[in-house]
Amino acid sequence: MDKQNYVVGIGEVLWDILPDGKKIGGAPANFAYHVSQFGLCSQVVSAIGKDKLGYEIMDNFKSKGLGTLIEQVEYPTGTVQVQVDANGVPCYDIKENVAWDNLPFTDRLLQLAESTCAVCFGSLAQRNIISRTTINSFLDRMPDGDFQYKIFDINLRQGFYTKDILCNSLKQCNVLKINDEELVIISRLFGYLGIDLQDKCWILLAKYKLKMLILTCGVNGSYVFTPGNISFVETPKVKIADTVGAGDSFTATFIAAILKGKSINEAHKLAVDVSAYVCTKAGAMPEISSELLNRL
Repeated sequence: MDKQNYVVGIGEVLWDILPDGKKIGGAPANFAYHVSQFGLCSQVVSAIGKDKLGYEIMDNFKSKGLGTLIEQVEYPTGTVQVQVDANGVPCYDIKENVAWDNLPFTDRLLQLAESTCAVCFGSLAQRNIISRTTINSFLDRMPDGDFQYKIFDINLRQGFYTKDILCNSLKQCNVLKINDEELVIISRLFGYLGIDLQDKCWILLAKYKLKMLILTCGVNGSYVFTPGNISFVETPKVKIADTVGAGDSFTATFIAAILKGKSINEAHKLAVDVSAYVCTKAGAMPEISSELLNRL
């Protein structure tokens, strides 16, 4: 493997325990899987317990051909209890102090960091100081350069974030991925009130010296801000099966396209189309159509 060649998703891996069974979950795995579909060397970095649920996660990733650096720790494999109310609205109970909260920074992980050209991380996996320290150590050990991408896909979940964690992550990243609802929350936390959507993005881009800021607005389209430029792409109208993992597939496709030399606008258009395609399929990790894959 050439140096600086890996694309990594680091953070939580877990099972969503639904009324009708369980589904594998976690943004890092979704991201790494979709990156791998475009022919790049990806790794999902996380931790599992020494339990049946942990072994089932490894079997699942193996069946998908997904590269992994997953530590076994003395904590249970992560689960999320999902209850659906009478109106079909899901309610999540994300179990605490689980395996992915306790990801150690090992020599293997240090070596991977030094060979990584792009990493995607979020806020949820930083709720515990152990994994938070490991994620920050990984980011610190990654090479710096024009073609190194540290993507903070903010993914706010319940109350599992603080202003300090968000502030530090914004300083650590050079690409921010955020949706319109999250931007409202960030604006309240950081005091960006009475400023329109786009201006908030320009402020964040400049304040944290970002290479790019990706803003997704659901059916209202998406934006990619770079210093002095803005790309806007409308969201295609599709028949939605579910939206699980759509945002992760967007981030993965966008960064895969950039790494393969596509322009911001070309990468943006492909990311929008792949994300829309994933919405038409059940689950977070469908196989992407050859028509879309062949655009890279």
